[in-house]
Amino acid sequence: MVLARGVGLSTHSDSELITQALCLNPPDIEIDGPDWPARIRHFMELTKLSYSIVIMEKGRIFGVRDPYGNRPLCIGKLMSLTDPDKEEGWVVSSESCGFLSMGAKYVRDVYPGEIVELTDEGFHTVSIMGRPHNRPQAFCIFEYVYFARPDSIYEGQMVYSVRLRSGIVLARESFVEADIVSSVPESGTAAAHGFSMASNIPFSEVLYKNRYVGRTFIQPNARLRRLGVAKKFGAIVENVAGKRIILIDDSIVRGTTIGPIIKLLRDAGAKEVHIRVASPPLKFTCNMGINIPTKTELIANKLTIEQLAKHVGADTIAYLSVDGLKEAVKEKMPTKNAPEVGHCTACLTGEYPEELTF
Repeated sequence: MVLARGVGLSTHSDSELITQALCLNPPDIEIDGPDWPARIRHFMELTKLSYSIVIMEKGRIFGVRDPYGNRPLCIGKLMSLTDPDKEEGWVVSSESCGFLSMGAKYVRDVYPGEIVELTDEGFHTVSIMGRPHNRPQAFCIFEYVYFARPDSIYEGQMVYSVRLRSGIVLARESFVEADIVSSVPESGTAAAHGFSMASNIPFSEVLYKNRYVGRTFIQPNARLRRLGVAKKFGAIVENVAGKRIILIDDSIVRGTTIGPIIKLLRDAGAKEVHIRVASPPLKFTCNMGINIPTKTELIANKLTIEQLAKHVGADTIAYLSVDGLKEAVKEKMPTKNAPEVGHCTACLTGEYPEELTF
């Protein structure tokens, strides 16, 4: 669509490709400047992609989600800093937690396939594009597991609550005797509290996290990921020594983080370390924009659970089941048809919303 028209790309960013597609492909002859709603609809008709897009034009903003609703996008009402009952405008964000720092209130998600236009006067739906063959929506379930901040709202529910329920289900599925439950901070903490509640094993912090170090699994090579772990965590020895520990992590992707963490705990005197993972094993690549380029990088495809436990130095490892994760996501979803709401589980099951060829 873009390259066929002789346009070169200067970056590896998918955002540049989308921008070029929107700018180069007006569907008809335009008068008095770009017809952005028509351009967006044309782009959506031609493109089987996962995207949430925000386009800012003078006096208005367009918010767009792909028909599967794979990535999040939500609308907020901007309130006056001096008069909290006075509206001052409208904002769009990929996470509702972004509204808190600017005095805005979450209103609702942009619907899958929706083009919404925001102005000073309010917002309205320009159009909604349906999915092919009545396929279900496919919001990325890994947003709940890892990507989102716990105080964000997706599908009408707080991410923290879903993670808490994941821990409750995990305790039911894979209980083990221990002295304390703890977490790999911070995205594993809510699930650890849920596990503690369901198992009646007390929660205690065992790891200090340096919050000025970024996420490790999305680093581009193994050496940078290992260095990231060393800089990121330290053991709280008084809480660790002589204890049987259940350590909750949100996920294990490449397996480069959990091994050094277990060694930290062993060196601090942990008697046993049992790993419980608040998501199923990642076995498939993400074709929807996340940096998991090959299946061979994923530790779940290299080792059995028993082999993985030995490899990372854990006494035992157990994962949340796919059905268990779906239960945690849908149990308190504020909609009558929650059991029928679709989610993308491609990285867990290999079932993709769209089959793409490369």
